[in-house]
Amino acid sequence: MLEPTAVLLAHANGTPVSTAFTSGSLGANDPFDRQIAYVGTDDIAAGIVQASGQFSVDEYPYSETIVVHAGHVTLQSQDHVIALTPGDSAVIARGTSVRIEAQPGSLWAFCADTQPVEVGHIGLTALPPHTLLSPSTPPSEEFLLSPTPQCRSNNLFVEDATNLRIGIWDSTPYIRKARPHTMHELMHLLEGSIVLQLADGTGLAVSTGDTVFVPKGAPCAWKSSVYVRKVYVCK
Repeated sequence: MLEPTAVLLAHANGTPVSTAFTSGSLGANDPFDRQIAYVGTDDIAAGIVQASGQFSVDEYPYSETIVVHAGHVTLQSQDHVIALTPGDSAVIARGTSVRIEAQPGSLWAFCADTQPVEVGHIGLTALPPHTLLSPSTPPSEEFLLSPTPQCRSNNLFVEDATNLRIGIWDSTPYIRKARPHTMHELMHLLEGSIVLQLADGTGLAVSTGDTVFVPKGAPCAWKSSVYVRKVYVCK
């Protein structure tokens, strides 16, 4: 069995990533043909979607975060409309009746929780990059190779049934040595840049506007020399 590793899903500048994707869907009720970078036995999946047209779903089957990288995507529920352009992101909660309109050439990264649970809080949630943040717990000193950073975050979407947390986080620069990642996490960098050192010792550079997925258990070290702000999806 291959060891889990961090994978780039999409670059900000549109250049191709070296990630090996598998074409397919996430289930019988999935409205999209996807390029899947990770799908685990623990009901989390990540990858990209290239689509155009209109898609209507009476009860969306997953709680899914999308980060638009190209084109224009509009999400419409019964009481909410969210228009997304490159760099924007939003969450579709499972059970939501939603209409998705993607202009030709649209591409987005996704992270979907496919765990079969009862529908909770339905609807659409925008993830505004400059939302108000509160102090949050920094990395453990046990793993730090630099002074302790100042970190802040805000959970904008929470699904207790699946322990899914989605929101915005920022931090001053720091260096953390390698350890197995404690959760599944999609990261979309809104500002700054980082280098994730992988299990084989190679560095994975992630720049402003890039989207990366780190599976739970993947060996990963962190190095940032500038302020970083990101969208996160954690489980």
